[in-house]
Amino acid sequence: MEFTAPARRSGWIDRPDCRIAYEVVGEGPPLVFAHGLGGSLMSWWQQVAHFAPRFTCVTFSHRGFFPSTAPAEGPDPTAYAGDLAALVDHLGLPDIRLVCQSMGGWTGVEYALLRPGRVKALVLAATTGTLDPRQMRQPERGQLEAWKHSSAEARASLLARNIHPATGGAMAEAQPALTLLYGQINALSAGLDKEVVRARIHAARKRPPADLTAANCPVLFIPGGRDVVVPPFAAAGVAADVPGARVVPIAEAGHSAYFEHAAAFNAVVEAFLYEVG
Repeated sequence: MEFTAPARRSGWIDRPDCRIAYEVVGEGPPLVFAHGLGGSLMSWWQQVAHFAPRFTCVTFSHRGFFPSTAPAEGPDPTAYAGDLAALVDHLGLPDIRLVCQSMGGWTGVEYALLRPGRVKALVLAATTGTLDPRQMRQPERGQLEAWKHSSAEARASLLARNIHPATGGAMAEAQPALTLLYGQINALSAGLDKEVVRARIHAARKRPPADLTAANCPVLFIPGGRDVVVPPFAAAGVAADVPGARVVPIAEAGHSAYFEHAAAFNAVVEAFLYEVG
């Protein structure tokens, strides 16, 4: 029997102040991916290839990220969840499973709270989204200040060596081709001032961790053990206030486990999806 590749289609949705690009690949329960600050809908190629035979994989680019457009004043992260809701409605999806990387966590947490009970599984990778680590429990909260100083030094060292902090030194050395691809995807949104976006998402990170309980959905945190962008220990600190939340670290990963260690990342996500149904 000859192999048949999963069907793929792409499109756009019009928002009041921008256009959002999306792609749909495969068939099965809807599985949506929300990318980070260095990404776009292209970032999830290793996940889509893995999950499309069993899930309807939906990727999209946040407003302002290639090839989506943005309003003149630049993208406002508080609009991300509404954009996702519009996309879900456009595609006619009654419920979704949602995988979020870094900045995508802002989208995921707010969407899950916007539509409680309609997210069947929420994966937060290298992110706590709008949940504020400064409000997490001890002992993790007490580690924040020291981590801020050490991680700032680590990021400065990486940048001095032409290495993006979201890839990290281990990935750059061991997987130079993959690191180059990450940089090329990141550069496609070169017209966007990402430092402005970074400041805006940080300003929106003010929810107490317990707020996520209202989403009424299973939650999985996947921190990278070598992350110098988001504190790896924040996942456990935040999850402690979210009943039933799971934490599965990928110890050898930096900030981008989904890209750097895709097979391990996919296995963790897949096990969670089948566990929660």
